[in-house]
Amino acid sequence: MKSSRLRDKAMKFGLAFVALLAIGIASACTVQQPGLAPSVAPIPPHPLPFTGRLISGDPRDLPPAVAMSLSQDSAVTFSYREELSHDEYHIPLWFSAFDPVTYFGAPLGDFGVTAFASLSVIDGDRVLGDYTAKAYVTKSYSLYSEPTHVELDRAARAAVRDKIDQKLYGDAARLAEAASASASSDPASK
Repeated sequence: MKSSRLRDKAMKFGLAFVALLAIGIASACTVQQPGLAPSVAPIPPHPLPFTGRLISGDPRDLPPAVAMSLSQDSAVTFSYREELSHDEYHIPLWFSAFDPVTYFGAPLGDFGVTAFASLSVIDGDRVLGDYTAKAYVTKSYSLYSEPTHVELDRAARAAVRDKIDQKLYGDAARLAEAASASASSDPASK
């Protein structure tokens, strides 16, 4: 009789354990980690309708439209600057240690990078255009995978450069007109 009750209790305990395990696995399967934000570029990179010299910034770090439009003998100048800031969020260790989904790959926090960029298009003492953009990229990490800071930096820089390019393409006709007007009024060009 006692062995029958003991067996029933063991069976109930085993079923409860299997049910909890199944719930934990099902919970882990529903956790989705967001990937890096895709950089959307509806317009493929192409040169601007005018050229310019780079007076400030690294030529390797320029948005594609600006990099394709560089010329050493242009009166128009470009000044480009990028800044990155990093942030992190971590679920408290005491909580994640006791949370069963942690061991099935649930996120333990995330890393984020904010990129800020500014571009000035200048002709002599006249500013033809001043553009700023900001992009934020984030990615979660778990016990089993962690993004690198370099990966996030590259994604944030690519996103902010795309935004600057899109602003330039939207304003390209006005900039080209202003650049050609100043070139035609320049007495040195006659």
